[in-house]
Amino acid sequence: MAFHPRSIAAFLAAASVCSYASAFAPSPRSASARQQLTRVNVATGLPNVGGMLTNLGGGGSDNNKEPERPGALIDLDGIAFSGLQGKALSLTTADFPSSGTVRSVIPADCFEPETAKSLGCLAVSVVGTALCTAFGFSALSVVDPANILTLPFWLAYSVVTGTVAMGLWVLAHECGHGAFSKDRKLQDTVGYVLHSLFLVPYYSWQRSHAVHHRYTNHMELGETHVPEDKDSDPNVKLYDAFDLRNTLMEKFGDDQGIKVWGGLAAFLHLIVGWPAYLLIGATGGPDRGMTNHYYPYPMTNPKQPKKELFPGNWKEKVYQSDIGVGVVAAGALTWAACNGIPEMMAIYGGPLIVVNAWLVLYTWLQHTDVDVPHFTDDDHNFVKGAFHTIDRPYDKLDPWGAIDFLHHKIGSTHVAHHFDSTIPHYKAQVATDAIKENFPEIYLYDPTPIPEALWRVCKGCAAVEKRGEYYIWNNKDVKDELLQTE
Repeated sequence: MAFHPRSIAAFLAAASVCSYASAFAPSPRSASARQQLTRVNVATGLPNVGGMLTNLGGGGSDNNKEPERPGALIDLDGIAFSGLQGKALSLTTADFPSSGTVRSVIPADCFEPETAKSLGCLAVSVVGTALCTAFGFSALSVVDPANILTLPFWLAYSVVTGTVAMGLWVLAHECGHGAFSKDRKLQDTVGYVLHSLFLVPYYSWQRSHAVHHRYTNHMELGETHVPEDKDSDPNVKLYDAFDLRNTLMEKFGDDQGIKVWGGLAAFLHLIVGWPAYLLIGATGGPDRGMTNHYYPYPMTNPKQPKKELFPGNWKEKVYQSDIGVGVVAAGALTWAACNGIPEMMAIYGGPLIVVNAWLVLYTWLQHTDVDVPHFTDDDHNFVKGAFHTIDRPYDKLDPWGAIDFLHHKIGSTHVAHHFDSTIPHYKAQVATDAIKENFPEIYLYDPTPIPEALWRVCKGCAAVEKRGEYYIWNNKDVKDELLQTE
């Protein structure tokens, strides 16, 4: 599971997955068959069936010829396919262009933020959030949050308000990337205030998120959603995620067991995940040791001290960020002391949890699926990592595309964003279209509906194992139909 077990333990102590596409998990085979490598073609992302037939003595038609750009050779045993149909697994390092080549196909205007347009988008999110909040305050006198019977109302309020407020987080995120405005003071002021309102230290996250972009899908130095290595030292793990999933399936039966596991994974990521990341670096790169976004020094000895998360002057910036968070946290505590915890949680805490869940949902699904690999430093580079980001159909999440609009299309244009994070969201679609047109063989888009993709990932992404230059999600012990999305 991408949520590192030791991190779970420390946090709890401190704070008291197209049926074929997603179900491709080969049936059990002999040990020798499991070691057979299959060539996965670049252009189609599908196994080279012609080549497989040739190996079995099949005919020699043109369909059996090796493609001009042969895909990667990989042992497909236990690998399920998502809506990407194994496309990410088909790519070799030679398939990825240089950063300059990619940049040259993107219109130059895409790299220029427009302050007025950014402020207009900010106004939309501010007004939307303010209207929701005003409705919440007006409801307090009628629907008392201290009464447990009103919980369904306040849960619904939190979902709506948190979903609208997620737009503020997206814009705060653009400030951290320098994509909001050329006016640095304005940009940092907006970013600092918004981050603080979400109890996130602005400069700390600015630094750690830049590291996440530099080391996307990197096993040792990635930042957020670094998966658990199935073959890592068991002494450093609270539990083995792969074994726990199998244990639950044995105890409750395959069908119910995988659902229990999926539910647990969803809870740990969407609810516990974000505060655990901020406090103890949960799912962060293991070679940096345990990290804390409010304290700039490693909390455990890092394997690579020269790769610490907050080097040099960043340490002072972490403390500067803490001031804003401290002010907002003190305000929330005072509110709770004066008017009660139920009111503070109903108006502020509940929506904040929903915002955090949206944030984790986006980052998790942008970089994780059952057939999307991770890499070590020897096989990783920036462009390769960026193009292992996945665009998804968030515009179809609701009938009107309202959520994608409110969230400024952060999930449907994320490949372009990961290549160059200074591209503002309102120019990201143009950049995305340019990338799709010029690099269709490496651009990743999964059409699986978001709820189904999330459930597949919850069930099918437990732990990875090394195969050649890939770290892949191993699902050989999970029946095909259990990872289907329909």
